[in-house]
Amino acid sequence: QLQAFGGGLVQPGGSLRLSCAASGSIFSINGMGWYRQAPGKQRELVATMSIGGTTNTADSVKGRFTISRDNAKNTVYLQMNSLKPEDAAVYYCRIWTYRGSDYWGQGTLVTVSS
Repeated sequence: QLQAFGGGLVQPGGSLRLSCAASGSIFSINGMGWYRQAPGKQRELVATMSIGGTTNTADSVKGRFTISRDNAKNTVYLQMNSLKPEDAAVYYCRIWTYRGSDYWGQGTLVTVSS
């Protein structure tokens, strides 16, 4: 029900914007976020946003990545600037609801390399 896209190959210092769109209506949304998983590592939180707009950003990307949303389009974004090789990973979006539902996108690959 969630589809993430926007990944790709970018040089260090470059930018990408990831998008995550819900294919249908999701009711009672409590929050949304982006996570990433690099090869051989556990999935980690990148940034989240509550339905009220409160954001939480991992220290490793603070000041470089920004989460935002477009309620009208049921879409959440992750703007990634000043990308570093260590940012390379599969990025997943997630939406969770007050009712306990938890939706994950299929992942989009970000490669940072010169």
